[in-house]
Amino acid sequence: MEQPTVTTTPSSFVLDVDALLAIFTNFLQFDIGAGGASAETIRTYWCEVKQYLLWCETQQLQPLTVTRDAIKIYRHYLVQQKYKPATISLKLVAISRMYDAAMEYGLLSHNPVWGIKPPKQRGDPADRITYLSSSEAETFLQAPLAKSTALKILRDQLLLGIMTLEGARTMEIHLANVGDILRTPAGEGITVSSKRQQRIVPLIPELVDLLDRYLLIRRQAKYSIALRSPLFINLHYRPHQISPEQADYRLTRRGIRYIVDYYLTALNLKHGDGRTLSAHSLRHTAGTLAIQNGASLRQVQELLGHSDPKTTAIYTHVGDRWVNNPALKLGIKLHPDPDPDPDPTDSRSSSEHET
Repeated sequence: MEQPTVTTTPSSFVLDVDALLAIFTNFLQFDIGAGGASAETIRTYWCEVKQYLLWCETQQLQPLTVTRDAIKIYRHYLVQQKYKPATISLKLVAISRMYDAAMEYGLLSHNPVWGIKPPKQRGDPADRITYLSSSEAETFLQAPLAKSTALKILRDQLLLGIMTLEGARTMEIHLANVGDILRTPAGEGITVSSKRQQRIVPLIPELVDLLDRYLLIRRQAKYSIALRSPLFINLHYRPHQISPEQADYRLTRRGIRYIVDYYLTALNLKHGDGRTLSAHSLRHTAGTLAIQNGASLRQVQELLGHSDPKTTAIYTHVGDRWVNNPALKLGIKLHPDPDPDPDPTDSRSSSEHET
């Protein structure tokens, strides 16, 4: 298939790449102020745009004069680099936002990314869901943890429990503060923020007990439990090293993923049976096991904070094709019932079987 050729339109305005990045960053900062993008999203978009601008440089293209054909070639380049369709979609969204910023500043009259779609995701979405089985989840949450301080053990148990049983995202764990703990006559939970929305993650009694013990030990260890302090802290920092304004002791998303991977690997659950588990697999575990144990689609949608029920519906198909295969209910046999054992003294029966 012949690839489209790259053409550029003449421009009297040549913008320095660093200046374009500065405009894009400023544009996204306004998005934060309006609640349109989280700080993590901005960092992701910035990295994706920088990758695209470096590609433009290698292709000797001026970013403000590229055409749709150039964007298609970049998409083809990403496919060749073995990026997944979902990742390519994210990259195209980030680039489109950069061109939105350029239009906002009057540098462009149109966005060359508009109408460019990512490659289609092949296969059944349910096949891409990786999760722990019920027995594996129990092993994961009950296994003896590595020898460490009581504070670290309680922190890790609470973190893994909330992610595995309640489906919290790494971003939500990262951003949670002590002041987000919610205690009502009906029950306890945590108000979490992610993807432009807030939701309440309810906690089962065992997790509430872990939470209370964690906060008690944390206070005894002289770590702050002020309302604005992070709920999950990086224990690399000692209390005397942390100023009230310092945010470095908040457990990062990378740190959260490291903790999850550590325990998955230690229990030989990380790889196997054609799957590789990650921190996000714990969220899949919560959704999948809830559906399999009788929770309604609406209940799981609210638990996981899905805005679109179609996203939640994927969990109904995980393993369902095997357990609830309609063909099992047809009652049609491929082989007739076997004859009773022939009488060995019956010569006729014996000769029939010999033939």
